[in-house]
Amino acid sequence: MIPTVANLSSIEPLTDGELVAASLAGDREAFGRIVERYQRLLCSLAYSATGCLSASEDLAQETFLDAWRQLSTLREPEKLRPWLCGILRYKVCRLRRSDGQEPVRQAEELELAEAVPSDDRSSPDLAMDKEEQAILWSALERVPELYREPLVLYYREERSVEHVAVALDLTEDAVKQRLARGRKILQERVFSFVEGALSRSTPGRVFTANVMAALPARLTPAKGAGIGAAAVAHGSFIAKTTGLAALLGSTSGVVSAVLSLRANLDQARTPRERRLVVKTTLGVFLVVLGFLGVAYLLRAAAFHWWDQRALFAWLTQALVLGSVVGCPILLLRVMRAARVLRSAERRRCPECFQDARDQVGSAAGEYRSRLTFLGVPLVHARFSTPDEGDPPVFGWFAGGDRAYGLLVAWGGLAVAPVSVGVVSIGLISLGSLSVGLFSLGTVAVGLIGFGCMAVGVKAYAWLSALGWSTAAGSGFSIARIAAEGPLAFAQHANDAVARQSLADPHAARSQMIIFSVSAVLSILPIAYYARAVRRRLGGRSRSEPGAVSVAPGA
Repeated sequence: MIPTVANLSSIEPLTDGELVAASLAGDREAFGRIVERYQRLLCSLAYSATGCLSASEDLAQETFLDAWRQLSTLREPEKLRPWLCGILRYKVCRLRRSDGQEPVRQAEELELAEAVPSDDRSSPDLAMDKEEQAILWSALERVPELYREPLVLYYREERSVEHVAVALDLTEDAVKQRLARGRKILQERVFSFVEGALSRSTPGRVFTANVMAALPARLTPAKGAGIGAAAVAHGSFIAKTTGLAALLGSTSGVVSAVLSLRANLDQARTPRERRLVVKTTLGVFLVVLGFLGVAYLLRAAAFHWWDQRALFAWLTQALVLGSVVGCPILLLRVMRAARVLRSAERRRCPECFQDARDQVGSAAGEYRSRLTFLGVPLVHARFSTPDEGDPPVFGWFAGGDRAYGLLVAWGGLAVAPVSVGVVSIGLISLGSLSVGLFSLGTVAVGLIGFGCMAVGVKAYAWLSALGWSTAAGSGFSIARIAAEGPLAFAQHANDAVARQSLADPHAARSQMIIFSVSAVLSILPIAYYARAVRRRLGGRSRSEPGAVSVAPGA
């Protein structure tokens, strides 16, 4: 016997699978049940994306019509809800790509349409007029789509957190957090109006009747696979790992800077050199703190003055550009000042440099391995403060104030395929400012960049991510194609395409492992270097002329 709604009435409520089976058997009433079950969800999602009630209902109707035609392609009937959402999100993306023009309707006439019940809610006295709709959307438009979807669904789904969580494939805690954030952005005075307006805009029996009236007379099989839930959000893993990667990158950069500065203190031989080191330490701390503070304030200002968020986004990018240009210049000037001061102090206070370790070219102050390859020493490291005119260290493995390595380099300015330093440049670079194919740091620039601030083809950051292709983070996310975040700017920002572009958890997990291990390992060479400086130059006898007293283990 062909399943129908009448035949299945004894086992109410019917499952999605049963309704799909009945619809495939030609039972139009069963499909009407499907429309009634999911019309609020689809209309709400469409409204959250378009901001127009009429357009949202048109998109939802077209979604149901397409679903009716393609119902035979649904391989897993119990996944009807995400399948319908996938069709709708695809239509929304097409609508956006067509510069806001309404989708083409392909509804077919139905010979016999059911009469609309007279007690439907869509009567003129309850319907929203155009002015109300404009006010409603002007308020909701200020809320990022990440928080707007749960907000719209909540007041159209009988104020049920559970219903919203099921509809969006989120946990109830996640829904509660997004609702709280959405309410805060929306502001209390506007929120009271939106609450009532959304309730009055809920689709009712008229919508169901319109869909049923537009269904084709017969269900025609469709070729190929149906539109699944490919656009359903799977970007939560990236959101979680981005913050951790930024924290690791920032931590490795800060630790590298601190160890370098400690080594500089051990290298100092006169009060003037120590004062320069202290001033440098304090200056670097204040500059980094001020830089991150300004970036954070710009992020907070974008949330407070939502209409001006694009301005704050570009101000943040100007700040990042300034750091990328200014940090190397500042570092080189500080290191040059240290070299000039060392040479001047040798002439002014020769008694402070009488120890054999402090002589120019001493074995304690510089190490160059006898083992070479292609004429380049395997290891070249400088442990003392260089004098004016001293060249950078150079080797397969190089370490010092300015280190150029054919394989690995670490120090203040490090340039090598694998580089670790305050400013690092290489294929894999880690530091306060890192530039490379894969970069990790407070400010990271590269093919793939992780950090507090990141610039790259793919950028993941805490405060600001600027990506040519994709960008994700918990602050500004700016990209040409796809971006995810509370302040996202892209061709596809916080939509199905963006989530699909950033929703490869396996790739994200691999990247997270690589960068986590790299961040930890990056501390090892600079820690070993600082330890070697302290062992070679950190302690002097009080009886020596010009001795500098250093407490054991300091």
